[in-house]
Amino acid sequence: MKRREITVLTDVVLITCILQRGLAEDVVTAAREAGAQGATTYYARGTGVRERLGLLGITVDAEKEIINVLVSNEQADRVFEQMYLAGQLDTPAMGIIFMSPLIKAATYVPKAVLSKLENLE
Repeated sequence: MKRREITVLTDVVLITCILQRGLAEDVVTAAREAGAQGATTYYARGTGVRERLGLLGITVDAEKEIINVLVSNEQADRVFEQMYLAGQLDTPAMGIIFMSPLIKAATYVPKAVLSKLENLE
């Protein structure tokens, strides 16, 4: 039986961005241009904030898009900043973005890439 190995990544950060529906494509494009390899996008419905902001006269759509991006610690600040700007998160009621450090993550990494990383160390 073929021996299977797990390649564990330990220097990764999860960036999560929750946006008004319709903005995810621009934010994912910005993340990729900043160095992210890819992103996972899905839809959700938000509650709670709509009622509070309604008093201020701001209309908040309950439909949301959520983007998850895994990046190295080295890339995290650059990708985070570009996603924030692309999502117009400096505008009231547009959404929120946050980073979470991950203890470990695992995925397939080609042997050629692993060899290059080992040579850098």
